[in-house]
Amino acid sequence: MDVLSQTIANQRLYNQRITGMKHVSPVEVVRELGAVQAQDYHQAVWGIGLRAQSAKLSDVEQALNDRKIVLTWPMRGTIFFVPAEDTKWMLKLTESRFLTNDKKKQAELELDGSTLHRCRTLISDALSGCTPVSRPRLMELLEDAGISTKNGRGYYILGYLGRTGMICFGPHEGKQQSFVLLDEWVPNLRELTLEESLAELALRYFTGHGPATVQDFAWWVGLTLTDAKRGFEAVKSDLRLDFVNGTEYWSSVAGSAASADTDSVVLLPGFDEYYLGYKDRSAIIESEHDAQIAPFRNGIFQPIMVAGGEVVGIWKREIKRSGIEITLSPFSPLGHREEAFREAAKHYSDFMGLPITRIES
Repeated sequence: MDVLSQTIANQRLYNQRITGMKHVSPVEVVRELGAVQAQDYHQAVWGIGLRAQSAKLSDVEQALNDRKIVLTWPMRGTIFFVPAEDTKWMLKLTESRFLTNDKKKQAELELDGSTLHRCRTLISDALSGCTPVSRPRLMELLEDAGISTKNGRGYYILGYLGRTGMICFGPHEGKQQSFVLLDEWVPNLRELTLEESLAELALRYFTGHGPATVQDFAWWVGLTLTDAKRGFEAVKSDLRLDFVNGTEYWSSVAGSAASADTDSVVLLPGFDEYYLGYKDRSAIIESEHDAQIAPFRNGIFQPIMVAGGEVVGIWKREIKRSGIEITLSPFSPLGHREEAFREAAKHYSDFMGLPITRIES
């Protein structure tokens, strides 16, 4: 890793609160980052926990149950944790971007307007009164009404109703995620204009993710570059510019500089903001290793090992009754850093509240 990449990586670690001062609560983590990617729920809660002071899994889940953070589909048609009160305007900001894709997908799945209206009515009735209902039960409800959920239809219907602001994820029912009506679950939703939404999300992104480019911001949200620039220009006076190899990187002027420490070691979850929060990841990973983070090309990103800001391997954990088994798969021998990664694994086990029964590397 060259000196310039090291500088970007260290500052991102610091601004994302992976190193340095941690946030007080899981809610603060989500708010300052703007949103936290959560395609894999069990990975994403760790992504929040490692950025908060002494947080446990129960703390993150309590914030969900207390309706302070919400799990929904605001960006790029995928799942994120967002601050509860910001859910509606974030969904509205990107909803129009999916209209063309939705029409195409609905045609493929033979879901016409009448069928989707019936789905909306059936699910609304089932969830009314702030009643959480599990995914399998909602699928059963649709099937009983003669609406097939096979071949991805059921998952699409729930995602569509989520992206359009009707439903969001509710509390877990055992191992099953449930759904609730968004307006009932979070009654005091903020309303922002388009310009206000673009500006607020831009400021949060560059504060929590900087140094980053405008192209990074556009990719992360799923905006056109034109709209991303509108948000960026509205808050540009609150941002600091750094030129690195001729590229403009932006951060909050209110932020402080990271230390020159290059020895930080951390185990990050799959889909983490440190990796997926940017279109260009060349500052944190060698191009020859990039394919190993998503080896199956199916949209599944592996948990990553990070040392000194650089992605140096992948890892996995298996949770059993007796505890957690962890396998480290570095791209090259860890050498003196092996003990530090074992300590990082202990940090994860403390968050989960389970002992480590085996670490293999």
